[in-house]
Amino acid sequence: TRSLLSVFEEDAGTLTDYTNQLLQAMQRVYGAQNEMCLATQQLSKQLLAYEKQNFALGKGDEEVISTLHYFSKVVDELNVLHTELAKQLADTMVLPIIQFREKDLTEVSTLKDLFGLASSEHDLSMAKYSRLPKKKENEKVKTEVVKEVAAARRKQHLSSLQYYCALNALQYRKRVAMMEPMLGFARGQINFFKKGAEMFSQSMDGFLSSVADMVQSIQVELEVEAEKMRASQQELLSLDEAVYTPDFDVAAPQINRNLIQKAGYLNLRNKTGLVSTTWERLYFFTQGGNLMCQPRGAVAGGLIQDLDNCSVMAVDCEDRRYCFQITTPNGKAGIILQAESRKENEEWICAINNISRQIYLTDNPEAVAIKLNQTALQAVTPVTSFAKKQESPCPSQNVKSSEMENDKIVPKATVIIPEAEQLIAPGTPIQFDIVLPATEFLDQNRGGRRTNPFGETEDATFPEAEDSLLQQMFIVRFLGSMAVKTDNTTEVIYEAMRQVLAARAIHNIFRMTESHLMVTSQALRLIDPQTQVTRANFELTSVTQFAAHQENKRLVGFVVRLPESTGGESLSTYVFESNSEGEKICYAINLGKEIIEVQKDPEALAQLMLSIPLTNDGKYVLLNDQPDDNDGSPSENRGAESEA
Repeated sequence: TRSLLSVFEEDAGTLTDYTNQLLQAMQRVYGAQNEMCLATQQLSKQLLAYEKQNFALGKGDEEVISTLHYFSKVVDELNVLHTELAKQLADTMVLPIIQFREKDLTEVSTLKDLFGLASSEHDLSMAKYSRLPKKKENEKVKTEVVKEVAAARRKQHLSSLQYYCALNALQYRKRVAMMEPMLGFARGQINFFKKGAEMFSQSMDGFLSSVADMVQSIQVELEVEAEKMRASQQELLSLDEAVYTPDFDVAAPQINRNLIQKAGYLNLRNKTGLVSTTWERLYFFTQGGNLMCQPRGAVAGGLIQDLDNCSVMAVDCEDRRYCFQITTPNGKAGIILQAESRKENEEWICAINNISRQIYLTDNPEAVAIKLNQTALQAVTPVTSFAKKQESPCPSQNVKSSEMENDKIVPKATVIIPEAEQLIAPGTPIQFDIVLPATEFLDQNRGGRRTNPFGETEDATFPEAEDSLLQQMFIVRFLGSMAVKTDNTTEVIYEAMRQVLAARAIHNIFRMTESHLMVTSQALRLIDPQTQVTRANFELTSVTQFAAHQENKRLVGFVVRLPESTGGESLSTYVFESNSEGEKICYAINLGKEIIEVQKDPEALAQLMLSIPLTNDGKYVLLNDQPDDNDGSPSENRGAESEA
């Protein structure tokens, strides 16, 4: 709309310049009777110049151009007349064009300024609204800001409608304003000069009559169009006041989750220093697999980020509502954006998720998006039993070695898939965040030690990390955890994955906590990637089951058996999404358990360790599964292995 408005404003500016020039020419005719010849010559040239103005909205000006061409010839013929009645010139030629300039053009300029002020007030109110905190005790302030935004939007809407109507009407009035003064000038010449009968023939009278009729018809068209615009304006202004209120349907928004393209205004977070940030309200839209941004006044949008294979999730940022972050395929944090309502926030997240799956490349992307969302809804449908899953080479296994050996001789026909109720009690609550925050976890494990204010690593709390024979790092995102009934089968992990993903889909939970999962030969540690503080620690001996999803290779889970204060034991399943394949995490856990078993036998331990490469600092890791910041290369690892 603003791009189209700039075309109308350019046309109005061109018309203003031309009108001023035309008025100067007419005033010269009026004020310089002794120079009538020169004045009429300039007027004739100026009439011909209308065709060369290149109006941005020049459609419908053909009749005006042809008429002005004819009038130019008439002015050349009238060049022989050197006197003119000043009053007739003032009333019939100069006055109409002055009225057009002072009334119509000035009105457009004034409405333009009012529209600019209303837009600025709206931007200021939206900035204030975007800074509203989420605390409930600020409801009074929130109500005042919301009312301010609604009033600013209504004011901007009203001023924009008046401005648009004036610009539309100007297209008709300019044609009248161009011809009416010349019509008065010609009639004044005929009525004043006695030689008019000799100079003007009957055909000229007919031409002037046709021009008058044409002006009258344009006036009628203007009235009809003005009436339509007034009716449309009243219809638009009669809408419910709620349409001006941001986030008016926050309780139950109608969210379209099948979008494959999205456009609208968002707040973009920009870093201006080490700790300082600014937020800029810009217009964003998707184009294919790209997120584009178009600032005000720009001819076209520019690329902000490639959305293919990226991930998006809601985040908390600077105590602002409705924020979400786009993460690149390699796990690097991307831009942070803020929507103005819950509906816009969730629709943007759904649209970016659909685009990241490259649905837009299919023949019928809308149908594919609907089908995928229906599949997600089907995932939340309760199931009574598991379908039998095909055996896979996943190293998911029961930790009881003796039971594993005995299970190998059991015929497949005797394997019974348990019911869902036998694995997880119906209605079991799901926790979507890490069990303990980093600071709380450390406080519980280090006693009375003071809190480290500088975020330094707390490896001293876990001395086994330095002595561990195995250290393997994985980037994971915590999806959820829940209590389970049994740890005798990996089916309990698959059922927990299904229920966690289904609950996230039902409750629209997109936020995930990213951590570094450190697998050692003693424990599993969840480490905060920013502060390097350990969020949770699980002894490897307490991990009784672990498995990767058979279809979604990036999903992995494990069951932990922990003693309770009452003397019993509790079982909990933890589900994660990894940047790498879950099989690698399962393999690392399995290797750690094997190290624990063979540590009792030095010869078996030495044989196992010789089959695993070493890093330069003497730690055992898995080839091709090292984190990006590992300094050891495969060739160096092989050399360390040979030396060992």
